[in-house]
Amino acid sequence: MLKKAYLEITNVCNLSCAFCPGTRREKGFLTQEGFSLLAGKLRPHTEYLYLHLMGEPLLHPQLGEILARAEALGFRVMVTTNGTLLEERGGLLLDSPAVERVSVSLQSFEGSGGERPEAYAASCAAFAQAAASAGKRCALRLWNLDGADTRGANALNSAILAQLERTFPKPWREGWQGTTLAPNVFLEWGERFDWPDLSASDGAPPSFCHGLRDQIGVLWDGTVVPCCLDHEGDVPLGNLYTQELDHILNSPRARAIYDGFSQGRAAEELCRRCGFARRFSR
Repeated sequence: MLKKAYLEITNVCNLSCAFCPGTRREKGFLTQEGFSLLAGKLRPHTEYLYLHLMGEPLLHPQLGEILARAEALGFRVMVTTNGTLLEERGGLLLDSPAVERVSVSLQSFEGSGGERPEAYAASCAAFAQAAASAGKRCALRLWNLDGADTRGANALNSAILAQLERTFPKPWREGWQGTTLAPNVFLEWGERFDWPDLSASDGAPPSFCHGLRDQIGVLWDGTVVPCCLDHEGDVPLGNLYTQELDHILNSPRARAIYDGFSQGRAAEELCRRCGFARRFSR
């Protein structure tokens, strides 16, 4: 069993963030029928379904129908959003029994060139409050801290935090995984990281990764990739439209990736150029 699967329902986004590499792949939306087929093939392997890889899932015009099908299949659904469409479309997430957790990437505001985050942060905080009242968990993310080798766009963090405090007055509870603002509402900090890219320099290769070990990604066209960061589909392992997942996971390429990390080495060139995976080697 996998811990989770990432199923990209669209690779279209309404923002262009400096920290996000975007994708040169053909833009598209997964159809209802396509979702039923792909999700149905994933269900025997995991109960946790993440509705993103690239793209903004709230842009999908059939999101309500997709969530209903996910519920029928017995999935526990996680959604990551940039937060800009929560006032317009967030009700679909609140009303779906399948949705268990919503992560809001607050770093998207400054990352896409925004300058005054008060209204945006207030809207995201109001959604988080409503989500908690609906029995769901909501993580408000600021994954824009400076790292050892990266610099994040984080000048507006203090203004965002001040707005969050208006909705969720302190004291907040600090924990090793983040900060609890209120029951079922969390603030998650993280360093900006370099996405895997074949054009990046081949630095110190990671010696471990969770790809294929507890997760896989499926692009909107059915291409199966090792993890949620293969934004271009540079490591295609097969296609879930035409193949069964067991066959794909046991293919020579997939086994080489899995066995390589079991032995402390990255088998794929893309993996050797992944800033996120290097965290596991520190």
